[in-house]
Amino acid sequence: MSRLGELLDQGGLIITGEAPVIDGGTLADYEAKLAELAPWCDAMNATDNTAAHAHASNVAMAIAMQRLGVEPILQVVCRDKNRIAQQADIMGAALHGVENICCLTGDDVTAGDESEARRVFDLDGPQLIRLANSLKEGRYLSGRSVGTPPALVIGAVENPGAPPLDYRAQRAAKKILAGARYLQLQICYHPDRLEAFVAALHEGGWTERCAIIPTVVAVKGAGPLRFMDSAVPGIAVPAETISRVADAEDPAEEAYRLVLEQSRHALSLPGVRGLHLTDFRKDGSMERLCRDLGIPPRSERSTTRADHDLVRV
Repeated sequence: MSRLGELLDQGGLIITGEAPVIDGGTLADYEAKLAELAPWCDAMNATDNTAAHAHASNVAMAIAMQRLGVEPILQVVCRDKNRIAQQADIMGAALHGVENICCLTGDDVTAGDESEARRVFDLDGPQLIRLANSLKEGRYLSGRSVGTPPALVIGAVENPGAPPLDYRAQRAAKKILAGARYLQLQICYHPDRLEAFVAALHEGGWTERCAIIPTVVAVKGAGPLRFMDSAVPGIAVPAETISRVADAEDPAEEAYRLVLEQSRHALSLPGVRGLHLTDFRKDGSMERLCRDLGIPPRSERSTTRADHDLVRV
């Protein structure tokens, strides 16, 4: 079983990370890109053409991580691939020992740099989760046997901060019912929205069935916050948050304090099991963040609930 699967079963703290995309190069180049964040993560996302930009294949990235000793989470999106291609990707990666899957709809092509590309969207997010569960149970969607079923650990994503806000927890519950064992949440710069979303899932008993993992994003200043607010679908950054960083005597340090506050707030919420780390700073801030939060490197953490409870305290 994957380390992520063990953590889900045993209740340990879960730290996942967004692996840097790669457009070309060698395996050594990719290893260097992973080096800063990987020691702190239980598993890292091999993204599937994130933000509708073409990058190296998600399956190739996941296999590369496996070879480099980094546990991958294979992202599979609905935007670019029909159900045949999605099943082929999941089963092909499973041949190389990739067990963790994260299912998502994917940003529309208009978010990327090739907006003339044709959309696919053969399935939606919950349907893709069901597809993955069918493979885990030993069958393609056609009913044909896959042979030895892969030991998949299936998750999904959700955005707690995008309208309609009162529908987000319901949508998350549909994904959990479809078989998602963990949800990586989109970055949310509205603490009240994150609280309300997590509370709705916790009060409904959904967090007993699914690990909630909010995302935090480390940036160096106000520029990336402005970009996310204006150009990234589903993300809204309050003007006062941008001003807080932009007007600070040391914007980089203030941006770090912001992500530290967001991390502490997320970990304090009942039902939250860990964090998903995205690093745009590339300056050692992820190590600093984890140490400030009392999170040891992956090699020093167990897969039991004790570490999780200690970090929450």
